[in-house]
Amino acid sequence: MISADSHVVEPAEVFAGLAERFGDEAPRIVCHDDVPDLMYVPASRQRGLPPARLGIAGFRLDAASGLAVDPAVGVKPDPEDPDDPAVVALCRGGYAALRAGIADPAERLADQDVDGVRAEVLYPSAFFTVFGYRNTELVVAAFRNYNAWLAEYCSAAPDRLLGAPLIPLHDPDAGLAELEKAVERGARTACIPCRAPAGRPYRDAAYEPIWRVAAEAGLPLALHIGTNGPGPGAGAAGGARRRPAPDPIAVYAGATSVIGDTLAELIGQGVPARHPRLTFVVSEFNAGWLPNFLDRLDQGMQRNPTAASRDLDRLPSQYWRTNFKATIEDDRSAVLVRELLGTETLLWGNDYPHRDSTWPRSRAVVDTVMAGVPDPERQLMVEGNAVALYGIV
Repeated sequence: MISADSHVVEPAEVFAGLAERFGDEAPRIVCHDDVPDLMYVPASRQRGLPPARLGIAGFRLDAASGLAVDPAVGVKPDPEDPDDPAVVALCRGGYAALRAGIADPAERLADQDVDGVRAEVLYPSAFFTVFGYRNTELVVAAFRNYNAWLAEYCSAAPDRLLGAPLIPLHDPDAGLAELEKAVERGARTACIPCRAPAGRPYRDAAYEPIWRVAAEAGLPLALHIGTNGPGPGAGAAGGARRRPAPDPIAVYAGATSVIGDTLAELIGQGVPARHPRLTFVVSEFNAGWLPNFLDRLDQGMQRNPTAASRDLDRLPSQYWRTNFKATIEDDRSAVLVRELLGTETLLWGNDYPHRDSTWPRSRAVVDTVMAGVPDPERQLMVEGNAVALYGIV
């Protein structure tokens, strides 16, 4: 199998030099509230998750207690106990508590083998929040740091570790330069904001060189969940301050609204029509919801034809088939509607090493999720489509 959606956990070296250059607006690694190795932004008081919490693959959350469960051994914490000591200790351990397979690319290959995976597409973890910063120079500098480190990390096994460098579209010129650098480094994909930065939607002509270079290079552009560009009213280093804490369940369930708006704009305003060789990957939004959404895009265009780009020569759902892919994890609903989406558009991923990862039992999960699927179709979703899209040998 090939995981089209996995992650790295950024080491402290990725943050080097940012605080010295950008002061309190810059993220840095600190001990905060007695938790070591947290990403923290003093200006916004924004704190990230502990590294081990980002690398908690092999644990699941028990529905009754909300506590972590180790699926490898089937051990659950006592539902009456508010804290599972093993998990608390893990999350308070900082980088030292990470699995060797997260920090060391050579050890990561062993973790791939445990899961029956022969290659992974690698997205960030802590750096998702950087997409939301409004300080463009800081975003560009942070992404350059990350991309240089990622290239070195993946060089240990370039056919099995396919890093997705981050493209800072807050400044299209800087984004183009970073995209061209990614192509020079031999990247197989790159990651852009799943929601365009405020004030410059993806129909803006400033992005046309980005689309052209990616299309000419055959480089798929990923729209990963959590990579929202800065919205209106955002602070320099993140979201607007003093807002009520959002309901995490509602945010999780409603995430498709963000990518839905982006898909409607990209397709309806003619980006794939003008760049027929360009591919976008909708990553970690799952896909069971997409057939109805695409139906409504078709209906919307038929009812409001003058609102669409004149470049369109077919319905939005048909552009989905030719220019878009979606990753799925344990999304049985997507498997059941694969004929509506196109089996060739679905890419499986194990989300290693995050908390909802199917590692180290991905084969068993896939057996359940894809029960009844003919072997040729299953092979496409778990391997063949990724081979074709990313040029994996």
